[in-house]
Amino acid sequence: MADVYRYQPPDYLECLDFPGDRAAIRHLRQEQNRQLVSDRCQPYRDAIAQVQDLPRTSFDASGATVTIGTADSLTHDQFERLYQSLRAFCPWKKGPFNFFGIEIDAEWRSDWKWQRILPQIESLQGRKVADIGCHNGYFMLRMMPHQPALVIGFEPYGKLFWNFQLIQNLIQCDRLHFEPLGVEHMHFYPHFFDTIFCLGILYHHPDPIGLLHKLRQALSPQGELVIDCQGIPGEAPIALTPRQRYAHARGIWFLPTQSCLEHWLCRAGFGDIRCFFAEPLTIAEQRRTDWANINSLAEFLDPHDPSRTIEGYPAPWRYYVIARKA
Repeated sequence: MADVYRYQPPDYLECLDFPGDRAAIRHLRQEQNRQLVSDRCQPYRDAIAQVQDLPRTSFDASGATVTIGTADSLTHDQFERLYQSLRAFCPWKKGPFNFFGIEIDAEWRSDWKWQRILPQIESLQGRKVADIGCHNGYFMLRMMPHQPALVIGFEPYGKLFWNFQLIQNLIQCDRLHFEPLGVEHMHFYPHFFDTIFCLGILYHHPDPIGLLHKLRQALSPQGELVIDCQGIPGEAPIALTPRQRYAHARGIWFLPTQSCLEHWLCRAGFGDIRCFFAEPLTIAEQRRTDWANINSLAEFLDPHDPSRTIEGYPAPWRYYVIARKA
């Protein structure tokens, strides 16, 4: 795969006093590599290979848009090839980005989420950070101006691995690492991370409390967990389990109220639990764009009653919670 790996950061398993099972993690990587070279991922590897001549460039993640390179640093041919490579990764669901002057308006206004989270968390300076379900790496990049020692993104989907590799080939940042692993593998990182972000993941799992136990195990003493969880409105500590789909999405298991989410965290052994954002999800934050030309939230709500989904369930809320390892 040398044609798509122009840059790989030093392996953190070798560079750090790592307390976990190095052999198990390497074995998992080898298993996941089969997916990364499958026929399904070939279009993404081809997209990367056609822009291997682009120059290494700086990036700016201090603002809402992650900006990589400048428009005047590419030839016309390079610009056109880059545009086609970026289109290969549509739909872009996390962003916004700007690649050498190409503006990518993603389905989610991820910058809004980061703007809410950043003032509430401990400084990331010098910390080891995990981003669970990191997608294309948008939030990992937004962390860089805050000088973490190390950021590891966990994401098991091949398309998103190659999406991040396209970015890494351009910026070559040795503090950013992408593991094609899932949250179920966090027990291989005992007491390792100072901060764990789990954004938009918890409600996709059939055992949310078991998942929280794994995250707690991976946190260092007094480590900080940052949760963004989709849920439903209400005061009672209950969760909705859709019969099949929720807002047209499969793979939704438990949608908690705020108090239910807080109870989950308590039962999983967390303390100092604080919810700092609880509001309905809006069609301004998740919507169809030219770079995500797919049905989005507006199409998944009841057109006659936007307080309900098309299946008749309560429309989604988002709950942002910070908790510490007790």
